[in-house]
Amino acid sequence: MFDIKYNISILPESPGVYLMKDEKLEIIYVGKAKNLKKRVSQYFQSYRNHSEKTRSLVSHIKEFEFIATENEIEALILENNLIKKYNPRYNILLKDDKTYPFIKITVNEDFPRIFLTRNYIKDGNLYFGPFTLSSAASEIVELIKNIFPIRNCKIYIKEGSIACRPCMYYQIKKCNAPCFCLVSKKEYTNIINQVIKILSGENKEEFISSLEKEMMNYSDNYEYEKAIDIRDKINNIKIIFEKQRIFLGDDGAEDFINIFRYEKEACVQVFFLRDGKIIGRDHFIIENVKDEENEKIIERFIKGFYGGTAQIPKTIYSPEFSDRENIINWINETNGKKVEFKTPKKGDKKEIFDLVGKNARMTLDRFKVNEDSKNKQKDRSYLKDLASVLSISLELERIEAYDISNISGLDSVGSMVVFKDGVPQNTQYRRFKVKTVKGANDYDSMREIIYRRFNRGLKEVEELKEGKLEFTKGKFCIFPDLILVDGGRGHVNVVSEVLKYMKINIPVCGMVKDDKHRTRGLIYKNEEIYLSKDSSVMKFITRVQDEVHRYAITYHRTLRDKRGLGSILNEIPNIGEKRRRDLLIHFKDVESIKKASLEDLLKVSSMDKRASLSLIEFFKKNNNK
Repeated sequence: MFDIKYNISILPESPGVYLMKDEKLEIIYVGKAKNLKKRVSQYFQSYRNHSEKTRSLVSHIKEFEFIATENEIEALILENNLIKKYNPRYNILLKDDKTYPFIKITVNEDFPRIFLTRNYIKDGNLYFGPFTLSSAASEIVELIKNIFPIRNCKIYIKEGSIACRPCMYYQIKKCNAPCFCLVSKKEYTNIINQVIKILSGENKEEFISSLEKEMMNYSDNYEYEKAIDIRDKINNIKIIFEKQRIFLGDDGAEDFINIFRYEKEACVQVFFLRDGKIIGRDHFIIENVKDEENEKIIERFIKGFYGGTAQIPKTIYSPEFSDRENIINWINETNGKKVEFKTPKKGDKKEIFDLVGKNARMTLDRFKVNEDSKNKQKDRSYLKDLASVLSISLELERIEAYDISNISGLDSVGSMVVFKDGVPQNTQYRRFKVKTVKGANDYDSMREIIYRRFNRGLKEVEELKEGKLEFTKGKFCIFPDLILVDGGRGHVNVVSEVLKYMKINIPVCGMVKDDKHRTRGLIYKNEEIYLSKDSSVMKFITRVQDEVHRYAITYHRTLRDKRGLGSILNEIPNIGEKRRRDLLIHFKDVESIKKASLEDLLKVSSMDKRASLSLIEFFKKNNNK
């Protein structure tokens, strides 16, 4: 049995970190102290002065341990690392915390690689960043690889040894094949040094000037292809300098931090200013802060946000926070540079600071509305009722519904709508233009779109396993818990056959309509299930069926309208395929083409006066078309 009173008595009166544990000996809180004995003993004194959160924490403490340090800065560093390691539930944690990407150059290798990473490790390699916009970082890496023949593989290559045969990148001149000893370490290092200079912003003008001289030499010697290559390289390098200079933390780099809070939640907003321009921003929602002071929240945010950052600006504007001196010393020591914290009181800086606070309030308002909406949706019992009706044991979190639409067999299309926790996920809806089926054949059309959807999904799953695809970029890799089909037994059987062939086990249910085209019930495992008209399940199924039908019809009408527009233009003399296409691209729809003047029509590249007058004359004679 752990004796709390005795263990407090033997605590040292020195700086350090303490770790609180529950009955399962899991770490539930990590804190730092100037005086370990004094700080820890405060937890077990009268509850009267404790906040609600502290009382809850103390009620779960069964043991604690401590780590003594030499000074407060060491304690701060250790506390920050332990919080990140154990993620204790009573520490203030950043919700939806993000780590920003860095550009990494593996200079520890004989033939270094360059790539994006969100893991900043002090491993002797070079890191540039962090970049608040991952798209900008990705573009820089791609531009560099287009300019310089840097290897793209992950294999280990030692100087003087052949690791493998040259790959496709060598054939297309994107790599100079160090794997096959076709480039020396010295030559390759020279290339890497050029990349480092670009990313560091060193000698920009001198570097570009030397390339321009090289370009002129090629031009003077009539080697125009090489001159063009150098010209393209110069243009790309200028783009890189422009894109990455704002992330280097040079003069003019500033971060603005402000906070807004309600009773239990707070939002910390950060604006990133470079050379006087806002180039990015981010926010963090921090929950369960009812009894926390703003100063404490800001302090913990700053430790968490800047604790793992390789490069930070020289000036950070923030509200006042406790333990400022130690935190500044810690950041300076960690990053090897001097960082200054300021709280603006007037002028332009104060205006920006207030703007950040205003954005924090609006962000927190949106968060609360979204959370309330999600909670209301999740509280609905109809999903549990639906699972119960179908005798499905798993929770129906994601449901996909499918429908086919056509008119007399023309423009057959399929639609897929997605509901998550009962809420439509519009961004995940998908449309399919039926390719292999001629005429009005709903069964074969359904068979095609189901196969295409899940075949694509299986391929994405394999790409995820092989590291060729990021999870966030997958469009079909998430499979549903239930498939709903707008139709009866035949439709359900078709979908079930496809899934069985693909060895995918997902329950399939048909949404059956009556003679008046109203939802009647469900078909599941070849049996019809009656649903009460007033039941929550019936209302949900009706909603899903209406949504998937609406989405299919909308797409079908779009294709039909395009086909109709094309057929009208086909009738106009002097308007061939190219002009039809150019008119559609330029004016978007038939009404705009009808209203276009001669001057407007002549703005289309392929239209001349003769064709334009022919079109105008046609629509004058055919006003109703």
